[in-house]
Amino acid sequence: MQEKLFGKTLGELRELSLELGLPAYTGRQISEWLYKQEVSRIEDMTNLSKAARGLLSSRFDLGLQEPVDVQESTDGTKKYLFPTATGKFIETAFIPDRQRNTVCVSSQVGCKMGCLFCMTGKQGFQGNLTSGEILNQFRSIPEWRTLSNIVYMGMGEPLDNLQEVLKSLEILTSEWGFGLSPRRITVSTIGITPAMLEFLEKSQAHLAVSLHSPFDEDRRKLMPVQQVYPLQEVLNEIRSWDFGRQRRVSFEYILFKGFNDSAEHVNELSRILHGIRCRINLIRFHPIPDTPLESPDEKTILNFRERLTAKGITTTIRASRGQDIWAACGLLSTKRMQKMG
Repeated sequence: MQEKLFGKTLGELRELSLELGLPAYTGRQISEWLYKQEVSRIEDMTNLSKAARGLLSSRFDLGLQEPVDVQESTDGTKKYLFPTATGKFIETAFIPDRQRNTVCVSSQVGCKMGCLFCMTGKQGFQGNLTSGEILNQFRSIPEWRTLSNIVYMGMGEPLDNLQEVLKSLEILTSEWGFGLSPRRITVSTIGITPAMLEFLEKSQAHLAVSLHSPFDEDRRKLMPVQQVYPLQEVLNEIRSWDFGRQRRVSFEYILFKGFNDSAEHVNELSRILHGIRCRINLIRFHPIPDTPLESPDEKTILNFRERLTAKGITTTIRASRGQDIWAACGLLSTKRMQKMG
């Protein structure tokens, strides 16, 4: 199988140009074609010599891959299915809204983190995606030119695949790449502290941390990572980081009936987040097989938001989108296809 050009950084493209005996500036020309000119074939890179294009074609594919399936929700959300180089599959969600169009990309095939509330975790871990496979989910959906936001909240834990995620962010935000503002990109994590710090140092994208309970023992029941990287350690690092006025940190909080939705939880959230300029995104739990968890009723969710707001914490309730096609938060999974394969 040929190596793919799409997903390589400018530095990597310059390096491979020199390896092929081409001038270093050829790397810049290739990056223009890959990320600005929308070519689909190496042969179409017309400012490269015929010999150079032949050399590239002998060793590389361009590397774009169209989705092999799409499902559309009654609310307009679409779920795309992409194959990977290893013969697996990943899912990507396109979420249209009046003010914004968001793509939710996957960073791994499955996930090894085993969170109790997540279908992807129940699938298990089948491998990391390359930078090109991450970016392909953005570039190869029909709506890609209309996108206003990118969130790394699909299948997998992005910071468990840190180097490929960082490469993809570099390509998305560099002037030689897609040239997007990092303020349009949010990367989610369950709180892998060393990788989180490297992400904060090497990227300007927003950070979203999966919190789900302010109490250690309860969070441990939901998220095994709590045993390795305790929430307090994660918060201490965030508290010490200078985010500036433009970069945002948010906390994801799925509400579970009778588990993390009380006034006591509001008070503890207020205490542990004191001094952190942040927002909380409340998320309705979408039931999945083989879990005892349930979603509270709408009144409880609204009351929880009002109490947090009264504590001075900016709090929003995330709209559930694409639930009927299993595209909503926590529902992405290709487990069925793994069994078929």
